[in-house]
Amino acid sequence: GNGIRCLAQFLGELEGRANQEAEYRLHTLAGVMKPQITADGQVKVDMGLPKLLASEIPTTLAPANEKVIDQPLEVAGKSWSVTCVSMGNPHCITFVEDVTAIPLETIGSQFEHHPAFPQRTNTEFIQVVRRDYLKMRVWERGAGATLACGTGACAALVAGVLTSNCDRAATVELPGGCLQIEWSELDQKLYMTGPAQLVFTGKIE
Repeated sequence: GNGIRCLAQFLGELEGRANQEAEYRLHTLAGVMKPQITADGQVKVDMGLPKLLASEIPTTLAPANEKVIDQPLEVAGKSWSVTCVSMGNPHCITFVEDVTAIPLETIGSQFEHHPAFPQRTNTEFIQVVRRDYLKMRVWERGAGATLACGTGACAALVAGVLTSNCDRAATVELPGGCLQIEWSELDQKLYMTGPAQLVFTGKIE
């Protein structure tokens, strides 16, 4: 998701269409994606439909044809209430009082490698500031603590709706910046909107 936003912004810069509305068709291994550059320079991406059944995550926290919502998970000697969502990759979401108090470097890998997740998992720790504003820290599968995760932000919103913690549209604040996430009632897809900025250019010889 974040990579697609950056690519769309790069194409806009390349074509001299900065801050102009544009839409691109990008062929990826996950199918055709259509990021849109809005008039204010933001990039909106259709992130697709969330998958909610345990077999689709995959996880053993519930029977294969059931959803995993507010299920207990023992990690680091503590029982965590978790909700699981797949956005094409597995996400385990838990709601906490204060995301800054989470020892992410210590427990992140324990969530990732928990036997309940046969393909390992990404883990999102979410603090509800308001029903339309969430704070998030993420441990990504195979990467560790990262500054942002687009699919994770989408999964967090879905989990928030399923657990009645947030509305279907909210700002998700990550260490790397804020994303606007919407779970559409019309087509049930997730839409992510956020900025993308050119940082530097270079030349390889």
